Formats: sequence, C-alpha cells, structure tokens
Amino acid sequence: MAIRKRLPMLIICATLLVALVATLGFAIQRASEGREAPRTIGVVGARGVGDWPVWGFTHTDYSADVGPAGGTAATAIARRAVLQNQHIMGWGAGNPEPAPGTFDFRSLDRRMAYIRRTHGVPVITLCCAPDWMKGGRAGRTDWSRLEVAPARDHYRDFAALAATVARRYPDVRHFAVWNELKGFFDQTADRWRYEDFTDLYNTVYDAVKAVNPRIQVGGPYIPMYSFVGGGHRSALRGPWGSVDQRVIDAIDYWLAHKHGADFIAVDGPTASDDRDVYPDEVTALGKLGAIDAWLRSKTDLPIWWDEYYVEPQSLPWTEDKRVAVNAAALIELARTGVSTVLYWNNEAQDARCQGCLWISTLVANGGAPGGMLTLVQDFARWFPAGTPLIGLSSADRRVRVLAQPHRVVAVNVSDRRVRTRIDGRRLTFAPYEIRWLDR
Repeated sequence: MAIRKRLPMLIICATLLVALVATLGFAIQRASEGREAPRTIGVVGARGVGDWPVWGFTHTDYSADVGPAGGTAATAIARRAVLQNQHIMGWGAGNPEPAPGTFDFRSLDRRMAYIRRTHGVPVITLCCAPDWMKGGRAGRTDWSRLEVAPARDHYRDFAALAATVARRYPDVRHFAVWNELKGFFDQTADRWRYEDFTDLYNTVYDAVKAVNPRIQVGGPYIPMYSFVGGGHRSALRGPWGSVDQRVIDAIDYWLAHKHGADFIAVDGPTASDDRDVYPDEVTALGKLGAIDAWLRSKTDLPIWWDEYYVEPQSLPWTEDKRVAVNAAALIELARTGVSTVLYWNNEAQDARCQGCLWISTLVANGGAPGGMLTLVQDFARWFPAGTPLIGLSSADRRVRVLAQPHRVVAVNVSDRRVRTRIDGRRLTFAPYEIRWLDR
C-alpha cells in the first residue's frame, strides 16, 4: 500500500527531472554554440497596436502618380503595404481652395487614389494654406509663398479646410497638423512663435475631431535642430551636439497648451547646424535615440518622425552607403520606441536621383524600385507595430543589429569588410552590406 501511495509522487518527480535535464541540455547547447538566449527588450511602436506598418514615406512634387512608368512603380510599391503621406497643398498637390468656398481637389484626389491603388496606409499632412488665408489674392496661387503661415484671422478658415479634407477622405484616419512650423519663426525675436502655432493647431484639432472623434491628430511636426559649438544649446545633448533650446521651448509649450493629441510629431537631420554631421555619420545616429528618450520623458504619446535625414550637407554618398546608414537609423529608431517613421522621398524628373524610392516615372523606362523602397518595405514586413524585439548584438560595433524572435537584420556601417559573431554565427559582411537572417 505504501508503494502505491508513493508511486504518483515518484512519477511526478521523474517527469520534473526529465524536464530539468532537457532544459539544462538546451541551455548548455546554446552556450556551446555561443548563441544568445532570447531576451525581450521591448516592442516596435506600442503594445496592442495592430495593422500599423510603422514605416513609410512622404510623396513629394514628382511622385509616381504621373508619367508613363507609373504602373511599373505601382507594382513595386504595392508589394508591401507601408505608410504613405501626402500634404494637402504643395509637394504634388495643387491649391485645394483657391478662393473662399471654391475647391479644387483634382491633384489631391489623384494622389490619394494612387495611394489606395498601391495598398498604402494613408496619412495626410494638413499643410499648406491657400494664398487668401495669408494676405494673398483670392483666385491666385503664388508658389513662392507656399511656406507662409495663415494669418491669425484665418485660422478658422484653415481649420474648416482641414475638416473638409477629413470628410472627403474618410479612409484617412491619421492627420499631422502643419509642417516644420513653417512661417512661425520670428526672425526679430529669434524664436519660434509657438503660441501662435499652438492656437492654429488647437483650432484644427477641434475641427477635425468634430468630423470623426476616432481620427488621430498630432503635431507639432517641429525640426529638431542642433549645434555642436555655438547656437542655442540645451541640456539635451550628446557627442553629436546639443538640440536647439528654442525647439525644446516650443515642444514644452505645445505639450502644456494643446487641446489634445494622439501622437507627437518631430523631424530633423542627424547633422548639426554649425558642424554638419558630427563627429561622424554613425555616432550622429545617437541624436535620434537621445531625442526619443527625451520625448518619452515628457509624454507617453506615440512618437512620430515625419522626416529624418542622415546624410551630410556636403559630399553625396554612394547608394550602398546611403541605404546602409538609413538602415542603421531605422534600427536606432525602432530600438528607442518610435511608432511611425516617414522617409522623405527625393524629387527628380529624370533617371538620375540619389536616394529616390524609385526611378522617376516621368521617363519611359522608369518606375524601378530603389534600395530605399526595398528597405522601407522590409522593415514594414518584419518590424510592424507590436513586434517583440530581442536583445541581440554584434561582437563588432560596426555592425548594427535589430532582432525579433524569427528574423534579424544586420548592417555593416563601415567601408571595410567586417568579420563578427551574431547569435552564435560567424559572419563576414562586405562594406555597407545589409543582411537579413532567419532565427
């Protein structure tokens, strides 16, 4: 009888012993292989957010919706759904309201139709303003004044236009208000007129939310300028320089006085205003992560980078270097908690375009995808919102790594061949090589 009573306990102990041995054996095997045990370090974007690619681009003046090769580009763009952003006036869209109450959405309709055709997740930037809202004559469009802000007594008119746009495109659920605080810098006072901008933002926010409360609205879409030596230095600094204190002041005011927001939007280069990319293009990428950390200390709103730039203002890069350093930038942004990143597509009317997502569709043999389009689409495929991030790294710091449980991207940001170890594997990277690895 005693043996029968003890038998179930013996079976349980034996089962636990087998499981323990198996676990230890697996750990010893991984250790002998030099592989890193999976360790979750966060998620891309925000937890619980689905159907959001995170990665995408902004259409500019000469996009793929016009020209004989538009169909070729459409096929390439449609291979993977990414975010596609369009402004309501400028950058490919004509004046949507040339005179009060007179609307012309032909160009914007065409651009939005192309976004739908290519399976894009649409985003609209509510910029810029018709001439009659900023001192111009009704019925005329002076494109040299595109970046002039609307006059204060026309804030409600611009908000009404924004609401009209929201009603016209009900499939668009994400709107950024204005672009880089254009027209809101006071040269005399040497500061941003962030009080005026916030008033405009609040008026637009209220109008768009009145159309549909579920629409996501955000701002202030301000450029995060920085300095290495002089300028308006702030406490937000690193080896790359210091963010302009006037930008800090503008964001602080907007956060304190906005009626509401569904995300906070910024943009800017890794380059400084006084020393260009400093001390080098790789170290300067730390500026992106430092800004994300500072924003997170200020607000729990999702962080959007509506534009970002990593190239110096002087010498142009080769395409392989451009794509590699951009990949490293996306890795930095993903690891530091951003929810949205939009690549500003370069503009070209011929086959020669540095950093373009595709060869210009205005030429007969155009439309072929470039390395940057492939990069954005690959990140949207493997690192959409909610993807868990695993803490893998490279033995050589010249190779940057981003990993999820089943897929790893690694990029050599140097102009030398690099031998390194990642997740227990010995790998050799060519200069500026990007490699996707199964896990």
